Amino acid sequence: MSRIQRRFAKLAAEGRKALIPYVTAGDPDPQATVPLLHALVEAGADLVEIGVPFSDPMADGPVIQAACERALAHGVTLRDVMSMVREFRSSDDETPLVLMGYLNPIEAMGAGRFADTAREAGIDGVLTVDLPPEETDTLLPELRRVGLDPIFLTAPTTTDDRLRSIASTASGFIYYVSLKGVTGSKDLDVESVAKKLGEVRRHSDLPLGVGFGIATPEAAAAVAKVADAVVVGSALVRRLAENAALPEVGRSEAAKLLAAMRHAMDAA
Repeated sequence: MSRIQRRFAKLAAEGRKALIPYVTAGDPDPQATVPLLHALVEAGADLVEIGVPFSDPMADGPVIQAACERALAHGVTLRDVMSMVREFRSSDDETPLVLMGYLNPIEAMGAGRFADTAREAGIDGVLTVDLPPEETDTLLPELRRVGLDPIFLTAPTTTDDRLRSIASTASGFIYYVSLKGVTGSKDLDVESVAKKLGEVRRHSDLPLGVGFGIATPEAAAAVAKVADAVVVGSALVRRLAENAALPEVGRSEAAKLLAAMRHAMDAA
């Protein structure tokens, strides 16, 4: 059983929902990332998604696009992200970490070397935004070989056949994109989310996480009533951007928002 599976089992036994923050590694600078990860865990994160900075983040809105640009301006690479994970793991061996990004850096490293490096560093799951389940013949066997959970996205437009394909391939949890748009959009319709999650659950008993468009404690609490996990990214990254010159202030502001979400979810 992976760290991700253990964490969701523990939360289910406690009657609680997972809170999953996303951050772009290397934003606003490489030295800020590991302290930020620890601060988010202390604020109530159950898992953490670590974004690999990429030059063309097609699923991400302007806030995370800008975060990738800041990280890339510091020369942050996939190998640097692995080093950050190793540093985090030196004092936290419990919190599950999901590497989120795009296929090109993985292909450049090579699927086998990537899987070995990610596992050795302490990654638990991999979400590759632009890799559909039908095209995982190279990467998926390598992830499974080293015990990493492949995590896939579903969306409001995902067909029933595609849901079956994702359900047969994914492990750890399934990530539901709550709206037709990019990260940071605000048109969150919890009733529609609940209906679509019901369709996903007909095909899989994996935990279902919901992200895109969750920016407030109230929204997090509402989504927690219908999902197994709440994923928040742009709202946190925006606070880091607003305080890019003072990373410790940005870290504090992001942690405050996450703690408020945690409180609201638990109260709900």
